[in-house]
Amino acid sequence: MSTLFTSRFSMWAGQAVLLAMSVATPAAMAADAFPEKAVRMVVPYPPGGPTDLMARGAAQAMTKAMGESIIVDNRAGASGMIGADQVARATPDGYTILANASLHVINPHIYEKMSYDSFEDFVPVTQLAAVPLVLVVPKDSPIQTVADAVELAKEKKGALNFGSAGTASSQHLSGELFKKLAGVDMLHIPYKGSSPALVDLVGGQLDLMFDSMPSAMPFIQQGQLRAVAVTTPQRVDVLADVPTMAESGFPTFDTSTWYALWAPKGTPENIVEKLASYAQEALRDPDLVRLYNGMGAQPVGSSPKEFAEYTRSEEKKWAELIRLANVPLQ
Repeated sequence: MSTLFTSRFSMWAGQAVLLAMSVATPAAMAADAFPEKAVRMVVPYPPGGPTDLMARGAAQAMTKAMGESIIVDNRAGASGMIGADQVARATPDGYTILANASLHVINPHIYEKMSYDSFEDFVPVTQLAAVPLVLVVPKDSPIQTVADAVELAKEKKGALNFGSAGTASSQHLSGELFKKLAGVDMLHIPYKGSSPALVDLVGGQLDLMFDSMPSAMPFIQQGQLRAVAVTTPQRVDVLADVPTMAESGFPTFDTSTWYALWAPKGTPENIVEKLASYAQEALRDPDLVRLYNGMGAQPVGSSPKEFAEYTRSEEKKWAELIRLANVPLQ
């Protein structure tokens, strides 16, 4: 009886192993062959904004690393949620990925109803870069220093306005933090990305803006905007003469943004690892490093696990800032 049981158990175990191999092999083979075609990188903001600039640079360098094209697809709207929703619903095979900013982990604390979960519906791939923000004003603005901005805001009593890439973006929350710390009132005007906001800032329709350096730098370099202060504790090499907010009388002011890649939930772990590896290789490309550094960005290239941990810590930080700034639910 024991021998019969052992024989049947062995036969069952062998069949189970064969079944598992038959199920796992196609996925494993697909991962080994990845990529076999172009990858779509969804950017949930308009062309020309900081996320778009960071993503396009990464896409070009990753294309060289992968040997297959990465096609950037701009799907703007709803503070990045339209494009993100498309990726959340995409087939989880590695051929559709999301390039987004830190707003991805901020939105859940701003919007009461979202069509996806920023954490549960995505797999973290890697952080591309960390970027300071810079306070910029039109070239002819009377604002030369942060103190000037505070004085003008007090004079105008709520009439001074500031633009942002969207409600609850790092640009918006930096403005709200400034209002709180300076004890002033300003009117927030949200846009669908940094690019249209910067156009209005150059044109004088906006008074000031805290913007990500990748999108602001071209306007600063061309003399269309003036950099007043950077938002990180240390100065930035590319704007070495521009003081920090801390040096300008706000010692606790410290905000920055970052850019990263996600894949849809269910994407095989080995494909996620491959995507991260290609991104890490791209971030060592001298051309991409030069591009990022020229925009004031610091390349990162974290592992999927490291990036997952980082997103959770960032979520907590921004949630606290949202609470302090009394940003209402949308």
